[in-house]
Amino acid sequence: MKEYLVVLTTTVPQGTDPAEVDRRRAAESVRAGELAAGGNLVRLWRPVGELRSIGLWRAADEAELRESVLGTLPLWPWMTAEITAVQPHPNDPGPTGPAA
Repeated sequence: MKEYLVVLTTTVPQGTDPAEVDRRRAAESVRAGELAAGGNLVRLWRPVGELRSIGLWRAADEAELRESVLGTLPLWPWMTAEITAVQPHPNDPGPTGPAA
């Protein structure tokens, strides 16, 4: 599997029923857990004070990432994605800290 750094920005269409937004956000949480359990979602961060996410994702290729992984997110129709393929750096210290 290849790794991708993905910046996701969600923009809810104006006039969307708040109940629909809540429903999709709840479903998004469930789906993210499923993708993490399946090994596609490795890490997810939210920059402080911003309404976007930065994640480390895995997929066979970018097409699979877009269609079979990100495309299954309930909020995907409202998202824009910046996808960058990444690979380990020779100086990467590897996992560190308490979670390692």
